[in-house]
Order: sequence, then C-alpha cells, then structure tokens
Amino acid sequence: MTPAQRPVIACVGAGRMGRGIAHAFAYAGHAVRLIDVKPRDETSQSRLFAEAANEIRGSLQSIAEVGGFDVQAVDPIMARITLHPGAEAATALQGVSCVFEAVPETLEAKSSILSLIDRIAAPETIIASTTSTFLSTQLAELSGRPHHFLNVHWLNPAFLVPLVEVSPTQATARDVVAVMMDLLTSIGKVPVECSASPGYIVPRIQALAMNEAARLVEEGVATAEDIDKAIRYGFGFRFAVLGLLEFIDWGGGDILYYASHYLSGALQNERFSAPEIIQNNMAEGRNGLRDGKGFYDYSARDLRAYRLGRLAEFLRMLRQAGLARPPADL
Repeated sequence: MTPAQRPVIACVGAGRMGRGIAHAFAYAGHAVRLIDVKPRDETSQSRLFAEAANEIRGSLQSIAEVGGFDVQAVDPIMARITLHPGAEAATALQGVSCVFEAVPETLEAKSSILSLIDRIAAPETIIASTTSTFLSTQLAELSGRPHHFLNVHWLNPAFLVPLVEVSPTQATARDVVAVMMDLLTSIGKVPVECSASPGYIVPRIQALAMNEAARLVEEGVATAEDIDKAIRYGFGFRFAVLGLLEFIDWGGGDILYYASHYLSGALQNERFSAPEIIQNNMAEGRNGLRDGKGFYDYSARDLRAYRLGRLAEFLRMLRQAGLARPPADL
C-alpha cells in the first residue's frame, strides 16, 4: 500500500492515549491528525502541543535506541503527525476514514465530543471510542451513528502492546467491524473482538490477578520481589505461549476443577471456585488434549506436531531470557 492509499486517521484528544495511537499509525505510514478539543489560551495550547510532540518523539527515539529501527526515521514519522486545536476540528476531520475518540473518561466529555464528531465528520467515517470505562452500548447512541460506531480499547502503551480489544454493539455494521480489524492488523496490531461487557477481556482477567498478587503480599506469603519473579518466570512465561484456556486444555479441565475445589476450601473463599462451564465440560468428556476436545477441538490436529511447536516456543523464550543452557558436563 502506498502512502497515498493509506487512510488518514484522526485522534480527538491529545492526551496519553491519543499520542500513543498517533505514534502507532504514523509509524505504520499513516497521516495522523491529533486534535485537542479542550479550550485553551494560545500559550497553553502551544505548551500542550509541544508536550505531545516531545512525548511522541521521545517514545520513537527510545524504541530506535534499543534497536527497533533506524533513528533517522524519527523525523519522517513525526512529519506524518499534525496537531490541531479544537477550532480546526472541522477542517482536520475532512477526508478522515476513522476517528479515534480519546477524551477524558467522563460521560459529559464523551457525549460532547462524540456529538461534535458526528456533526462534522463525513457520514461514512468510522467513529471509535477508546474508553476503558464505558461500554460501547452506552456510547453508541451518543455518537449519532450507531452503525458506524464501536469501541476500540488499546492497552498502554498503545504504540507498543500488540493487543487491541474491539467491542462493537448489535447495531454496529459488520463491514465496519471488518474494516477496523483489517486496519489494526495492517499496522501490526492483534485485534480481538469482544461483546460490551465490563472490563472487556484483559482488564477483567488482570484485575483478578493483580488483586491476588496484592493479597499474597498482604498475607505475608512472599515478598513483592519474589511474587513478581514468580509472575515473570512462571505465570507470564507459560501464558505468553499458551493462552489461559489453551492451558486448561493442556493440563485438563478436571485438574483445574479439583485444584479450585481445594483452594476454595483451604482459603475459605468462593472466589477460587471453578465456573459452571468447567463442570459441564467434565460431564461431557471435554477435559482437553487427552479427550481430543475441551475449549478447543483437537480432533483434526497432529498432536505431536502441536506439542513440539509449543515446546519450540518455550525454548525460544528461554533463549531470549538468557536462561537456555546446554546439557551439563558434555
């Protein structure tokens, strides 16, 4: 795709998220218009724009310094980003294919800016909120164009983390979802689709994990340093190769059920109880790899090749961490 063929992107909101998204798209070759809609005097506006440009430039330079790309590319990447005050919003949104709304997490701010975007953006423009608080179903009607609206939840730092959670509503046109998924994939992101549910996928899971880690410190089970070491080299290491549900299948859903039953009794807390789907899978003989089915269907897979592939991934990570060693005394 040539630069002229790449869609122009706008970010309304020049804070941390807007800057991260601008970085990601500009790096991938898109022209990006970063719009600050908060009323400011001339001095404050100049200061905000300087801070935004310096932050984006700094993140690009940091990646270049650790070998991500040639530092000579920083200036051309920055040249793709233009900064606009709210007074220029109507002009800045002309010819834009997709607008990412990234204003503060208040209903008043969201309502005001989504209404503004709807009034001045072309009818075919896709509007994507980046909210981490509100559900897409709450904001869709505020956009004035629910068929062209969805939530696109980036994980910070947006320019670095590959995953993006895409949350449409029942009113969102499926071709709009497809365009967004393709757009994100084209810039090197890994989009996943989820329904409008509090916490989406990653925040919901990580909230449980972070709270449990804090409880371990609170209960004196281990030091913060040892808990984080356990997460990096155990929890994180395994789940960077095997997803959580794939890992359940790998070990066996029945193993999770009995482990959960023990923990809920030993710690006297129902938060460790296995969900109903685990019990149902057990009753239906869907325990994972050994049954040929679990959360995934393995019936058509070459299981030996599958296991060897995952083993190779683990070994690659060990090498990257400097932990792979040859056999001793050979």
